[in-house]
Amino acid sequence: MAPSSLTHNSSLLIIGAGTWGCSTALHLARRGYENVTVLDPYAVPSPIAAGNDVNKIMEHKELKTKDPDARSVASATCSRAALQGWKTDPVFQPYFHETGFIVSGHTPALIRHIKEEEIDPTDANFTKLETAEDFRKTMPPGILAGDFPGWKGWLSTDGAGWIHARKAMVSAYTEAQRLGVTFITGSPSGKVATLVYENDDVIGAQTEDGFIHRADHVILAAGAASDRLFDFEKQLRPTAWTLCHIQMTPAEAQQYRNLPPDEDKHELKICDEHPGYCNFVSDPLHNGETRSIPFAKQQIPIEAEARARDFLRDTMPYLAERPLTFARICWDADTPDRAFLIDRHPKYRSLLVAVGGSGNGAMKMPSIGGFIFAALEGTLQSELKGVFRWRPETAVERDWHATQNRFGGPYKVMDFQSIHNDEWTWIEDGST
Repeated sequence: MAPSSLTHNSSLLIIGAGTWGCSTALHLARRGYENVTVLDPYAVPSPIAAGNDVNKIMEHKELKTKDPDARSVASATCSRAALQGWKTDPVFQPYFHETGFIVSGHTPALIRHIKEEEIDPTDANFTKLETAEDFRKTMPPGILAGDFPGWKGWLSTDGAGWIHARKAMVSAYTEAQRLGVTFITGSPSGKVATLVYENDDVIGAQTEDGFIHRADHVILAAGAASDRLFDFEKQLRPTAWTLCHIQMTPAEAQQYRNLPPDEDKHELKICDEHPGYCNFVSDPLHNGETRSIPFAKQQIPIEAEARARDFLRDTMPYLAERPLTFARICWDADTPDRAFLIDRHPKYRSLLVAVGGSGNGAMKMPSIGGFIFAALEGTLQSELKGVFRWRPETAVERDWHATQNRFGGPYKVMDFQSIHNDEWTWIEDGST
C-alpha cells in the first residue's frame, strides 16, 4: 500500500526521543512540518538513551583511497555533514570541543588493526606516539603520568574532538519543542506498547495508557528498544557498553577541561572499550529464539570496572584507586555491517525505520535528522540510500556473537547472563 503523501500538514509520529528522535524532530520542525509528535517512556534526556552521556568522540576522516567501498563513502558523507553542524549550528555548536583525539592500543593485534583500518599513517594530520613521553606531551603536565607499557598511538587534531552528548540532545529537544513539536514522555502515556496496523500498513502506535496515536507517517527511532516493537528480521542486535565516573576536585576539573570531565559534577568518565555485552535470553516475541534483550542498570560488572582501572594504571595511575561515583550500561543497536538502517519498510510503506547506530550514532546528531527526513521524503542521496536500505539478506544465519571488528577487553562479545548478582559494582554515597 502506498504511504500518504507528505505535506507540511501531514501527521508525523516519531517513536523514541533519544539522539536520533530529537534530531529528526528538530529537522522536521525547521522544515515547517506542523503536526509532529514524539513518544518516549522517559523524559528527555532518557536515562537509557545512548546519547545521555557527558561526552562522546566526534571525528571526521576524509576518504584517502581512490576506490572506497560504499559503506566508507556513506560514513564519510554523514560525518562531514555532522562536523559542519557541530561547527555552525547554534543548537549544537556550544557542545562541540575541537580538541583532537588519540587512537591507541597496547597489544600488537590492536596496534596493527589501528594502522590498517582506523587511521592513515601517511596522513600528516596524524602524529605518531611511540613513547610514554610522546603521550604525556599531548596534554597539560601531570595528567598522563603513567608509564604506558606497550602503548602505541596516533594523535589527530583536525576535524575531531568531543561533544557533550546529553546537553546537545537536550538542546535539540528544546528547540524542536519551541518550534511546535509535541513531546509526550513518561510511562504510561509516552511508552509505546505496540505499533498499530490497518489495511496492511502501520497507521500509528498504541501507548500503555491505551491511547492510539494515529499518523500519516511513523518513524521508529527507539534505538536498542526498536527490536521490541517490530520484527527487524535479525538486522538489529542490542549491544551494550560499560561506563563509569570518577570524582575530580574543582581544581582537577579545570586542569582536565579538555580531557574532558563533566563540567557540572566534576566527574571524569571512563569507558571500558570492548566488542560489547549482550543479554542473551529466550525471547517470546521471536518464538523463543535466543536474542539480546536490553535492560536498564546503573551498575557495571566488576570485571568491567577492573578493566577500566587497568587502563588508568597505565595512563593516569593516581586516579586508578579512586571510588566510582556513577556507572551504567549503555545500549546501542548493531546492524550486521554496522551501517545505519534508515529506510521505508518494503511492506508497511507508512513506516520508516531509523535505527542501527552501531556505536556511531551520537556524533551524527546535528545531521542525522536531515538524512532521516530525506529518506522519509524519498530524496536520500544515492550513496546513502543503497547502504542504509532495508537489508534482511545481510542477517541470514547471523552470528550473534560476532565482534564486528571491535577490539578491547577479552576480544569477544560477553553475555550479561554470565554475570552473577554479586559480580556487579554497587555505588552508594560515592563508594563501590
